[in-house]
Amino acid sequence: MPQLASGQQSTPRASPHQHRTLFDSTSIIVGIIIGASIFRSTPLIAQQVSNVGWLVGVWLIGAVFSLIGALCYAELATAYPKEGGDYVFLTEAFGRRLGFLFAWTQFWIVRPGSIGTVAFVFAEYANQLCPLNDRYRPMLIYAVGAVGVLSGINLLGVRAGKWTQNLLTVVKFLGLLAIIAVGMSFSPAATATAGPPIQERDFGLALILVCFAYGGWNEMAYVSAEVRHPQKNILRALVLGTLAVAAVYVAVNLAFVHALGLDGLQHSKTVATDVLRLGVGPLASRCISLLICITALGGINGMIFTGARIFYALGTEHRFFAWLGQWNGKTDAPAHPLVIQAAVTMALIIGFGWNQEGSDGFVNSVAFYSPSFWLFLYLVGHTLFVFRARSSAPAQTYRVPFYPLLPLLLCLFSAYMFYKSFDYAVEHTPWGLLASAVMLGIGALLTFFE
Repeated sequence: MPQLASGQQSTPRASPHQHRTLFDSTSIIVGIIIGASIFRSTPLIAQQVSNVGWLVGVWLIGAVFSLIGALCYAELATAYPKEGGDYVFLTEAFGRRLGFLFAWTQFWIVRPGSIGTVAFVFAEYANQLCPLNDRYRPMLIYAVGAVGVLSGINLLGVRAGKWTQNLLTVVKFLGLLAIIAVGMSFSPAATATAGPPIQERDFGLALILVCFAYGGWNEMAYVSAEVRHPQKNILRALVLGTLAVAAVYVAVNLAFVHALGLDGLQHSKTVATDVLRLGVGPLASRCISLLICITALGGINGMIFTGARIFYALGTEHRFFAWLGQWNGKTDAPAHPLVIQAAVTMALIIGFGWNQEGSDGFVNSVAFYSPSFWLFLYLVGHTLFVFRARSSAPAQTYRVPFYPLLPLLLCLFSAYMFYKSFDYAVEHTPWGLLASAVMLGIGALLTFFE
């Protein structure tokens, strides 16, 4: 710490408070995981499989992987209950340079890419509810507006962001239960029970989309410093949130197939609307558009909330970014990271959406940041082995069961997903892969000067 002149007293630096209950923490996980992708990606996933068994199976594989990851993250988060999650784990295990590179990648690629993807889905359905003149570029207005408004709510303070997240999570969870009820209330549609063996290439794309739909189970680690009784509630929130989402996702897919049949699901452009139309008729389109808007806003808000904590943690450790490491004591929120994160995300939305209206870039946007995401998740899995090998690693009340099997499975699955997402990006979005590679390279160079 800097030395103070005689007679001066240091002013306590504002820092996060432990005010998040188990319900608040679980709402973050459920709210981020259950995003609009369940409605957009389910028909695409169904197109990659040959029968209902494989459809349910690929969703269960994603659920098992997410649960394994959640159990591994619970050990990391209870050992290092600090703001920043993966940034903290990678820095503690491999040093400041890799921690910086992770935060840099989150700043320019992963976080704005994931928020922007969901923002475009929100914009598409918001424009259906309240159409704007095409000359005003409604997709950009709605997408940028959603990021700006929700970032502003989080700037008002942690309580405003918390209650917004809890409300959006409850509403969209109930909405999905309504879709399940409607879909299962009709006589089952004819569907194929057998088909040709699933191809590895198709299986890989299905897993990419499924894992994107499950994305967010690790977000709890980014706000662990704000959780009450972290040694117990972090594990509970991670497991409860992941299991709840897995159960809902499998039930939603079964309801889709029950109502439409596998062939109907594969060829549906608006699957939730098609199912809901069976129960509520012409109102289905507006009802589902409203539900998807709420679902998307919940995901955007959760990612905004947790993402700002990464950049706050970066600012507390790296002097060039110290201005990001300032916690606003009045609102109990990291104001500077929220503002900068919003600005970068809005710029990316404008860049992606200026010449491409609509959400046709949904899969391309996923491909833009997926390789970077899986690369660092692979490295996070390795931190468990590093910490276990160190005698100086902090003691914790929770340790991942079946060690080293579960961390090894996390690493192997992450490596496979990195390969599949990289291969897909090379074939379909080489320009996006090049852009993310350039930003990653710039970050790697900066680590030598930071």
